[in-house]
Amino acid sequence: MRTLRPAPSGPSRAVARVAFFVFAALACVFGLAGCQNYDLLVQKDQTCQQKFGDLQANLQRRADLVPNLVATVKASAKHEEDTLEQVTKARAEATSIQVTPGDLDDPQKMAAFQAAQSKLQGALSHLLVVNEQYPDLKANQSYHDLQVQLEGTENRILRSREEYNAAVADFNTELGNIRGQVVNKVTGKPFQARAYFNAAPESQAAPKVSF
Repeated sequence: MRTLRPAPSGPSRAVARVAFFVFAALACVFGLAGCQNYDLLVQKDQTCQQKFGDLQANLQRRADLVPNLVATVKASAKHEEDTLEQVTKARAEATSIQVTPGDLDDPQKMAAFQAAQSKLQGALSHLLVVNEQYPDLKANQSYHDLQVQLEGTENRILRSREEYNAAVADFNTELGNIRGQVVNKVTGKPFQARAYFNAAPESQAAPKVSF
């Protein structure tokens, strides 16, 4: 004959009910915190992409100025064919390497992109000093205007690079924190550390403009 177990008493039911609600409340709190941390990573990641987009826009602006600069120099400094060829080749290489937001966590692709941009900047720096050897070129108003535009563009590139690197530092720090690691692991690791934009040491300074 089976012995029947007594039904839980009233106090036991109350304790169980309270424990359930406490557990549910804690689950909601931790779940909400996890969602907020995930959203924070998304926000910081988007900021990285936005800042890199701004940097790319300024790099493209520099590349767009090169054909006009080359044409102006070619008209006044006919003996600088080698220099003009180097600038044209460096521009073609710099514009051929495209980096998308999905490549920002690829150090090798970022390094290749940075190297091409640094090569173009070096070629432009060399080209901008030829004005001292050609009085006609030095007095050319178009060349003067292009120099000013290039100097302003280099300053914009420097500022954009600093802002992008600051956004990367902010994102990578959040991702490296314990809460960032936990959220990233729980969600299947959709976030990866971003690569910095570190131009070559010789290209840190904007090309000097002499009048």
